[in-house]
Amino acid sequence: MPDFVRLKKSNCKNCYKCIRHCPVKSIRFSGSQAHIVGEECILCGQCFVICPQNAKEIADSTETVKVMIQSGAPVVASVAPSFIANYDCAGLGALRKALTRLGFADAEETAIGATIVKREYERLLETRQDVVISTCCHSVNLLAQKHFPAAARYLANVLSPMQAHCADIKRRCPEAKTVFIGPCVAKKDEAERYPGIVDAVMTFEELTRWLRDKHITLDREEERNERSRARLFPCAGGILRTMNRDMGRFTYMVVDGVENCANTLRELEAGGLSHCFIEMSACAGSCVGGPLMEKTRRSPVRDFMTVERYAGPDDFDAESAIDSRKVFPPLRRNALIPGEAAITEILRKMGKNSEKDMLNCGTCGYNTCREKVIAVYQGKADLTMCLPFLKDRAESFSDTILNNTPNGIIVLNEDMEVQQINRAALSMMRISNATAVMGSPVVRILDPSIFMNTLLSGQSARDQKIYLAEYNLYAEMTIILDKEYNVVVCIMRDVTQQEAQRASREQSSRAIIETADRVVEKQMRIVQEIASLLGETAAETKIALTKLKESIADD
Repeated sequence: MPDFVRLKKSNCKNCYKCIRHCPVKSIRFSGSQAHIVGEECILCGQCFVICPQNAKEIADSTETVKVMIQSGAPVVASVAPSFIANYDCAGLGALRKALTRLGFADAEETAIGATIVKREYERLLETRQDVVISTCCHSVNLLAQKHFPAAARYLANVLSPMQAHCADIKRRCPEAKTVFIGPCVAKKDEAERYPGIVDAVMTFEELTRWLRDKHITLDREEERNERSRARLFPCAGGILRTMNRDMGRFTYMVVDGVENCANTLRELEAGGLSHCFIEMSACAGSCVGGPLMEKTRRSPVRDFMTVERYAGPDDFDAESAIDSRKVFPPLRRNALIPGEAAITEILRKMGKNSEKDMLNCGTCGYNTCREKVIAVYQGKADLTMCLPFLKDRAESFSDTILNNTPNGIIVLNEDMEVQQINRAALSMMRISNATAVMGSPVVRILDPSIFMNTLLSGQSARDQKIYLAEYNLYAEMTIILDKEYNVVVCIMRDVTQQEAQRASREQSSRAIIETADRVVEKQMRIVQEIASLLGETAAETKIALTKLKESIADD
């Protein structure tokens, strides 16, 4: 299947919203990105509509259409009847005028093809076929073909209004190129899957961008046409309102929304329905609720009433001179289904070892844990998509670190209340249990001033030594302010033993210094005494020698 819905990888943010809203879970999550599984996708466009990051985009056919126009061939637009709601009551005349300015040869209403199609539905019912499902909606057709192949045989073997109208245009003008313009991405696939009828498909959004680029404004001229009942087709129940329902043995039903359609197809596969004509639309409210109706100022009630007013009471004067037959072969999917042993093993890896662990919370995008396990087995999902599993693992890892570090850790909120405290901190402050202080003001256990200073100044304080007299404890504190979460984190290191050792070393140093001072003082006294003795001895020697010298001189 061509890539009509594409992913903008840089925008995908792991929110799983597209998986959660995908009715057939045709999205594979890999490499932190969502990828559309083409063989399962029914192109309902829900992933495009609900993506909060605009990570999905629709393949644009504008350049293809421009090339067609430049080729010189007459290009005729088939405009879906929901255009009247999308373009705020600008009638076909106004739209035709704008399209011819863009280079189109002409523009007609797809409702002409819808008239041909509804007549074919009536013919099928006349043949006494047991169950008939309308096939105007390509997403419904894909849903049956891909996911409920046993019910695909109930699809009416009739062209869609888009195909019937474009085939009729080519019958009247064989050299013409046809371009369908509507609110549906699935029509791009339908045109590609059944070549030779519709040459290109544009969305209302593509047309609006093109008109804006060319500075073309639509006139407000909502013309009246009494023969235009098929304009009701884009509203839920609109097909039935155009049909002759005199064949009393049939029950006529309207089913819209993929989930309701899937439930109905499931019921058909089980044999629970008979003698009925079912109008099915993948979009809630049918085409006026299409994914590519422009998103601004949308109102389902207003759109319905706009289409209602625009439709006339009688049928278009449309000929059925085309081959309207269409086949819907089952489109088999090669999906691997795990056995119970494989399911149990994957559940174990996700930390789900019993029924009470199976929360079925849906945050991963899947309705149940079992659905998620099957997706993991099929390679469409990852274990880490389970939020409770990730939360438990993160908390376990965090608790392991917090409760095995020798440093005390206390986390406070902006109101100076204890939010978290680890075992080391409890031990330092002789607190028996964390519940005794959790949620309490920090003033109960510590002086809050240092924390308040950090909170008010916005500056972290590092390696501050504080004596906590009430605990006879010396602590080296680092106070960190987490501005993103507005919490204060205190990391305490017990340095009491180091402080005691330091005090002991200081006392020893003082004793050594005092001893050294005494030794030096004593040595100085000894030196002085020696010097004094030496001085007296020298004087006596001098006197004796002088006398000896004089005595010798006299002789």
